Amino acid sequence: MDELRPSDPSHIGGHRLLGRLGAGGMGVVYLGRTEAGALAAIKVILPEYAGDDDFRTRFRREVAAARSVHSPWAVPVTGAETEGERPWLATAFVPGPALSDAVARRGPLPARSVKVLGRLLSRALTAVHEAGLVHRDVKPGNVLLTADGPRLIDFGIARAADATALTTTDLVVGTPGFLSPEQATGGGTTAGPASDVFSLGCLLAYAATGRPPFGSGAVDALLYRTVHDRPDLGGIDDAELRTLLTACLAKDPGERPTAAQLDARIAEDVPGGSVEWLPEDVVRLIADRSAAMLALPDIDATVAEEPVAPARPDRRRFLLLTSVAAVGLAGTAYAAVQVAGEDTEDAPKRGGSGERDWIIGVHADLTGPQAAWGKAQERGVRLAVERFNSRGNKPFTLIVKALDDRGDAARSARVAELFARDPDVLAVIGPTGDAATGAALPAYDEAMLAVLTVSSLAMAYAPRSKKSFFQAAPSWGALSAPIVNRLLLRPDVERLGVLMDRSGGQSAYQVGYATNLMTPTLTTGTTYPRVVPAGTRDLAPVIEDMVAHRSDAIFYAGDAAGAARTAVALAGTSFKGPCIAQHTVMEPDFLAAAGAAATGWEFISPYTDASAPAAKEFTAAHRARFGAEPAPWAAEAYDVAGLVAQALVALARGGKATGKPTGKPDGTEGPEGTEGKQASGKPEEAEGKKASGSTGASPEARRPVRPGRAAVVAEIAASPYEGISRTYAFDKRQALVGQDAHLYRVENGRYRYLGAAPKPTT
Repeated sequence: MDELRPSDPSHIGGHRLLGRLGAGGMGVVYLGRTEAGALAAIKVILPEYAGDDDFRTRFRREVAAARSVHSPWAVPVTGAETEGERPWLATAFVPGPALSDAVARRGPLPARSVKVLGRLLSRALTAVHEAGLVHRDVKPGNVLLTADGPRLIDFGIARAADATALTTTDLVVGTPGFLSPEQATGGGTTAGPASDVFSLGCLLAYAATGRPPFGSGAVDALLYRTVHDRPDLGGIDDAELRTLLTACLAKDPGERPTAAQLDARIAEDVPGGSVEWLPEDVVRLIADRSAAMLALPDIDATVAEEPVAPARPDRRRFLLLTSVAAVGLAGTAYAAVQVAGEDTEDAPKRGGSGERDWIIGVHADLTGPQAAWGKAQERGVRLAVERFNSRGNKPFTLIVKALDDRGDAARSARVAELFARDPDVLAVIGPTGDAATGAALPAYDEAMLAVLTVSSLAMAYAPRSKKSFFQAAPSWGALSAPIVNRLLLRPDVERLGVLMDRSGGQSAYQVGYATNLMTPTLTTGTTYPRVVPAGTRDLAPVIEDMVAHRSDAIFYAGDAAGAARTAVALAGTSFKGPCIAQHTVMEPDFLAAAGAAATGWEFISPYTDASAPAAKEFTAAHRARFGAEPAPWAAEAYDVAGLVAQALVALARGGKATGKPTGKPDGTEGPEGTEGKQASGKPEEAEGKKASGSTGASPEARRPVRPGRAAVVAEIAASPYEGISRTYAFDKRQALVGQDAHLYRVENGRYRYLGAAPKPTT
């Protein structure tokens, strides 16, 4: 979702507009919220088309068509205005991904999923056809996926089956690749219900194979194949599914089954509220999209809420939360250069050789509300760069440039512009918080400058500002999985009480919502959720209610003060089960306010601890350099600086990083793949000259290849890295693969690190 533009209205038809879902040549689709809190997708026609009589007639027809279809598998109309100055149409908002998006990201669906999809969409089309309409644009982009079934959307070109089109008869109406032969030949006026069945067959073939059944490419060639060629159903081994698709894709409309007949021919059971009809990775995508809608403005509660728990699946089911166990290459070190943390473009004098500098930027909150985290990250980066620079055969010297955004979003945008305009900066680590990160992304995106955050955990950022962005940490929503695993993968817990305290802000609410959503998806357990408004002081009645409803465990999503009140309230009841909260509650204030009631409370955290075995050598180096134990996020920043150094080394030497980090902070042992080898294992060469580490090599042979910024982004995306906290690997969206997290517990009035958070087993 994009932010509203200055020219956009703030309200329309009783909806407060929250953002842009999309835009086309004829209008804009907004996400809106009614006064009652319901979300809606609102299509608003542009003024230049609102005055066109023919266009307004078509829009009236779209509204009438959408209103006449009544099916649980079609998105309903919630409001419309066809006669005003700015005509608009509102439908219920479905946060799930489009089928096209799910297949593109997760690959083809299994045969059972495709058959369930076909049965439910055939029911949606039956309702369309019974209303006397033809949809005429059944395609993967017009089908949204939810856990309990698909939803058919967009009746923009639907029309009555016996109506005369408002367009010329030779116009192709629909989407090439998913339209019928009668549509492909320009017979828009004669395309009847059978045309929708053909399009449904194309859609299901795409879902089963990941490709349209008549290929892609030039439109004319695609339309010709649709009319004359047999569909490509290769890779579909399920005999029943192949038979169904063959019938739907018959060239003669009279040979195709009706939508109602297709429903009757598919024997696959419908979901009935269960997620069992979809593969687990698609369920995860749906959950992420559903949770992402919480990252919206104006969502604070005003009264106590009791969300309805999601439907419980009929068997125990776990989503496998795997990480990529790939070997990385260390190339890490600590820097010897301090750069002023003011937003000025004045850089220190970095030598007089005339060579370009190789700079890693640190974009952090160094003096604001998250200064402790920002300073820890700066120290982690500097420690990594110093380790790298201590190596005798390094291909270049790294420099750290740190700028302070003070935790302010506007200042963060300015800092990003400064880094983007410095041509010697090859990558940036930061920013520290969610708001600062969101404000900075457009500048980094425009400059194609790699930016990696380890502590901004938002579930959604502006979609057009992420080309060079890496969220090198699990999101707030992803942290729900280890919470559920810790509390419900035990025999004594069947119902999880989820207390969402709005005092914790959006981040806490997102974790709470996602935990409530994912519990019945990941396990056979159930939830009892409660939401309390920000500022609620007396939590005892809420706690008593949760205990009375047989909550075996409690997850608190809020702030440290609310967690302390929750702990004290629980201590006054008979409750003896486990309690857990997110890492933001782990403050001295919680221990002081909760007192003895804090004992035994556990916390899921995305960052590791100085006492972790994997961090032993890093902790010793940090203690020696700074005279203190590393604070939260220092190790993660150290890791990500190593990841950046790995990418730069690989590009500088014209090879591919494939080594594994040594873990030695003094840098005495170089990792294989960076110190004398390329990815192929062959000796390094530079345009036919001796390797840079060989005796007698010329200065030209030793000079590294300076990469462009886009190449750095691509190398980071393609090269996993094994760090102290986790293995860093990114998917096609440059999102972190895996949800590795860490576990802490209050013991003897202190926070004790327990190790890696548990993961499910099959």
